[in-house]
Amino acid sequence: MKLQGKKAIVTGGARGLGRAYALRLATLGADVAIIDLDLEGAARYGETLDAPSVAGEIERLGRRGMEIQADLSSNARAREAVEAIASAFGGIDILVNNAGGAVTPSDRSDASVMPEEDLRTLLDANFMSTVFCCQAVAPIMKKQGSGTIVNTSSQAGVTTYNHQGRIAGYAAAKAAVAQYTRYLAAELGPHSIRVNCLAPGVMLTARVAAQAAARGIGTEAEMQRLPLRRFGQVEDCAGVVEFLTTDLSQYVTGQVISVCGGAVLTPS
Repeated sequence: MKLQGKKAIVTGGARGLGRAYALRLATLGADVAIIDLDLEGAARYGETLDAPSVAGEIERLGRRGMEIQADLSSNARAREAVEAIASAFGGIDILVNNAGGAVTPSDRSDASVMPEEDLRTLLDANFMSTVFCCQAVAPIMKKQGSGTIVNTSSQAGVTTYNHQGRIAGYAAAKAAVAQYTRYLAAELGPHSIRVNCLAPGVMLTARVAAQAAARGIGTEAEMQRLPLRRFGQVEDCAGVVEFLTTDLSQYVTGQVISVCGGAVLTPS
């Protein structure tokens, strides 16, 4: 129970990686609130829950669970959601910014042709949502004199994915998250607030599995190029989230950790 008594928020927590993070934190003793644009997201991709909702799954683990549906690309909605959770839980110790993704069509995502509307959508979903949630929790954590923030970049945010020009907007948004993490860590470190970042490779969530063929990701050839010769599972990332949110990483801040089976073998 490394997180006994802690209060956590996981954005994008209704399915996939976010759900895995929420359940891992609850297993470690934390009360967990999730914020998601679509609280029914698991059902849409055939992901089976062990309760009617992720909040219900958290409560089955003996912790307090809470869920809020909100568009975190809105600064006002992000602040409202964070403040509601802080009021209900009596504080916030952990923020895991997982919301986002490559949510625009890949067939028009090349660097030289991506439409402005797609780029703005990707920046809102991945970068602005992260910034807004970090800014919302920072005053709360400063007042407490402690806190842990984990942001989410991507393999595409630290290197060119498969050396192609595609998903350029998504990659740029995730690279922005990585650099923002470093600056935020420098600012908040004196307040005993640690800020780090994950950079996942291909993770076989239900959504990725459903869309892999259409997007040309998760191929056998790609897997054989990985040093570990397998794609990631949600628990591979959840283990790193456990490391970054507990005292195991008490002297780690401002870092971007690639969780990619060796797809990235250079410093991030």
